[in-house]
Amino acid sequence: LANYCEVWLAKHADDGTLIDDGFVGVNLLTKVQLPTVPSLYGSMLAGVDYVLMGAGIPMKIPGILDNLSECVDCEQQIDMVDSSEGFALKFSPHAFWKASGRPDLAKPIKRPDFIPIVSSVVLAQSMLKRASGKGPTGGIDGFVVELNTAGGHNAPPRGFHYDAKKKTHSNDLNERGEPIYGEKDDVDLEKFAKVAKGLPFWLAGSYADPSLLCDVVGIGGAGVQVGTAFALARESGMERKTRQKILNDLAEEDLDVFTDPAASPTGFPFKVLELEGSLSEAETYENRPRACSMGYLREMYTKEDGTMGFRCAAEPVDAYLKKGGEIEATHGRKCLCNALCANVGMPQVYPKSGYAEDMLITIGDDINNCRRYLKQDENGDWSYSATDVIDYLLSEYKERGLAKKENADAFVFAPK
Repeated sequence: LANYCEVWLAKHADDGTLIDDGFVGVNLLTKVQLPTVPSLYGSMLAGVDYVLMGAGIPMKIPGILDNLSECVDCEQQIDMVDSSEGFALKFSPHAFWKASGRPDLAKPIKRPDFIPIVSSVVLAQSMLKRASGKGPTGGIDGFVVELNTAGGHNAPPRGFHYDAKKKTHSNDLNERGEPIYGEKDDVDLEKFAKVAKGLPFWLAGSYADPSLLCDVVGIGGAGVQVGTAFALARESGMERKTRQKILNDLAEEDLDVFTDPAASPTGFPFKVLELEGSLSEAETYENRPRACSMGYLREMYTKEDGTMGFRCAAEPVDAYLKKGGEIEATHGRKCLCNALCANVGMPQVYPKSGYAEDMLITIGDDINNCRRYLKQDENGDWSYSATDVIDYLLSEYKERGLAKKENADAFVFAPK
């Protein structure tokens, strides 16, 4: 229902009329497994145009999209942390509509384009060979190639594995405690263009630059994906006062982004903006009462009776240990579910203690480049609009005469 509502609202004007000159996509985490199929179906019912998925390898999603679009039952295997067999979630569009009292609505719907988010040529090749969808590309309609400077979750460096207990990853961290990326983690874009088999692809991770956009299109890419610049624009959903503080600070000095190997319960490195009063500060983190009140990033494990259990390394430590978790895995883990909701001005507030969840801002390494867009108002505050970003990114492309103004905006992809 939530996905249906968000997509429907994005595709319609305030008076309810359909906006037919744009595209709407949803970006789902592969690691968040349980709501995936309902989220996809709700989005599709509202007419979503794109589905993007990263934070894992979404090999089975193209086939699920095929089935849902044809009103055919589908099944999603659930990855368990302690079992190769796992469990399966089954979904039937016919059963869904029958139970709702509207069996007449069980009918085929539009299939959105599927764009997996990858970080290497090898992964793209593997997905094109093994993805579960129909057609010569396995139901894949393009790629986002996301480099390790992007905000949010990052793919780990080649060969890197965070091991909270044995600490075998320690030699692969820099002096700040961040994972070390090297040449093996770079993407050969010309090689990627050949592997993509003519499919469109967008570059992400510090590609919010006019020259880089031209370079991508020049080798056969479709454009760039931009997150950081739009996250700080006036139109973004970030809590207004926090966004204003970040921009005012940015106008005065460079800001630091830390690639945290431990923060995310998913096990992926996670970009964190070092911001006063947020969970990026050790004291603020230590003073937060641990709670798992949302549970989106919980991992699934097999309980002693053979049923599925749920645990998260960021939940209260005693509860995690009772479920078979190891104490070392709890160190440095942060509740991203609650923190990210706080980032958009919707923190959980606990009645007994009165505690309101604190923020943890995730942003890309190129945040300091956002200074180029800043404009100061009469109150001394700094800000900019999404239009300022798009105009800047397309400036060189238009100057070269490579795109007509009416279709140039298609080269900037902002799914986040």
